[in-house]
Amino acid sequence: MILHLIVHFLVNILPVEVKIFVTMQHRGEIVERAIRQSGYPISSIAKKLGKSRRWMYLMFDNTQVDIETVIAIGNIIHHDFSDEIKELNSINTSSFSDPENTYNNQTKEYWKNKYLKLLEDYNELLKKTSEK
Repeated sequence: MILHLIVHFLVNILPVEVKIFVTMQHRGEIVERAIRQSGYPISSIAKKLGKSRRWMYLMFDNTQVDIETVIAIGNIIHHDFSDEIKELNSINTSSFSDPENTYNNQTKEYWKNKYLKLLEDYNELLKKTSEK
């Protein structure tokens, strides 16, 4: 009941300037909550972003984490932030694909084929040396 009265006060009675400040989303806290729920280690996320753990903790304190960072972290932890961060609803996040995954998918096939070719060459070499 008290919470309902507080929300009513914030939404209906306060001036617009204060409402904007009160309803502003703390993106750092939203991202931190999602990371902790995902179970991904903060240090590995920082490494994938090319940042330090310290940077991650400072980012958690930042109320206005930039959208690109939020999307990059979402791609790493496989989390869609569009439900929690309203600015993401107006952005097509599919255009922010994870370049590392795209590159690795191409490279996996390349390295698999390279491995098979080397294995075949090695087997041929073994046959030649065993015949002598």
